[in-house]
Amino acid sequence: MSNIVTEQLTEAGRKIEHSSFDIVDQEVGEHHYTDDQWQIVRRMIHATADFEFNGLAEFHPDAIEAGIQALSTGKAITADVNMICVGLSQPRLSHFGVTTHQFIADEDVIATAKAENTTRAVQAMRKAHRLGLLEQGLIGIGNAPTALLEVKRLIEQEGLKPALIIGMPVGFVSAAESKDELALLDNIPWIISRGRKGGTTLVVSAIHALLALAEARQRQTAL
Repeated sequence: MSNIVTEQLTEAGRKIEHSSFDIVDQEVGEHHYTDDQWQIVRRMIHATADFEFNGLAEFHPDAIEAGIQALSTGKAITADVNMICVGLSQPRLSHFGVTTHQFIADEDVIATAKAENTTRAVQAMRKAHRLGLLEQGLIGIGNAPTALLEVKRLIEQEGLKPALIIGMPVGFVSAAESKDELALLDNIPWIISRGRKGGTTLVVSAIHALLALAEARQRQTAL
């Protein structure tokens, strides 16, 4: 049984997307991912036309199941920047009752970052934590390595337990290192892109793939 909610809205759109996925499958060569992991990696490649993500994408063993469960039960998504929230399909999110949040441009976040000589991304994650959005929620970081490092600090020092972290910040300062640090966690599920490559597009792609897996699970359960 095919998905409905997490597909393109028009037949033409669906045909183009499915043809693109077929091309990726044909050209990618060998990969070591499970079938469910490949749904995410394939969307990452589709969104960037970059086959290096076959290998750069890595998964905690519990990542897929944790993501499906979080989205299926309407857990909140907190992002480091608004681009992730804007890029996500609202009809797909609404189907599962999922809300998105980001605080990077809030006045109090900016003021505190200036006062404490930290980044806005750090203060945005702290605000989300104070509001209770990160606990058992899904965290998506595609831009700010400092946000990812702050989430790791909250886990280790303040006992935070998010459902899943999608950590894919892009850049040259601490981007690769922040993802390496996240991958050291064994008690919190994560999905990362190794090295300097990353970006909000990848986080959006990963979440859309998880939403598709969640719908497939939902429809299978309903049979």
